Amino acid sequence: MQIGGLQKMTLLDYPEHIACTVFLNGCNFNCPFCYNSSLINVENKQLITTEEFFSFLNSRKGKLDGVAITGGEPLLQKDIIPFIQKIKEMGFLIKLDTNGSFPDKLSYLIEQKLVDYVAMDIKNTFEKYPITTSCFSLSLDNIKNSIKILLENKVDYEFRTTIVKEFHEIDDFILIGQSIKGAKRYFLQSYQDKDSVLTPNLHPLSKEELLKCLEVVKKYVLNASLRGID
Repeated sequence: MQIGGLQKMTLLDYPEHIACTVFLNGCNFNCPFCYNSSLINVENKQLITTEEFFSFLNSRKGKLDGVAITGGEPLLQKDIIPFIQKIKEMGFLIKLDTNGSFPDKLSYLIEQKLVDYVAMDIKNTFEKYPITTSCFSLSLDNIKNSIKILLENKVDYEFRTTIVKEFHEIDDFILIGQSIKGAKRYFLQSYQDKDSVLTPNLHPLSKEELLKCLEVVKKYVLNASLRGID
């Protein structure tokens, strides 16, 4: 397993739980606004070995509720299923972050009750996915199937979109809302410029514009809200 980072405790990454966050190298997208750009290449330097990670987890039994698995794209990793199985066997809850590119793996993990919470990024309208992700060969059917799987409500989940002025317009949230209509949760997150962002000089929408996006999407997802915005 290619582990590119470990946050030993978080109160934010896994809703209502004390968790650690493990960052896995490798992503099939190349989003210009990605905060974790150092993780995109699967061959990036490992922070710790798999053995060291499980040794850490063993020392946190009874202290942590769960593990948030993020990336990169965790489901890109060939050993992700046995990795998750081992974490579950140790008694931890698992929150999985995904971009929705691997619906078969996602479905398997849900059916086998190997994940307890899934957070799926909705990058943009389907038409704008290629330019938003800088991935022009992606399968939109895979994204749509992952959405469908989560809408079946077999696992606790959320959808979320990081909104960037250069890629999103208020009217986009009509189509986005329609694509996840009836979702359990949907969060709109404002882009924040950081040194780790893949492409510099991108911009957030104003709070007023974000509220307009929220107003649009609430017609389709009643439990939609802004996250991390004062």
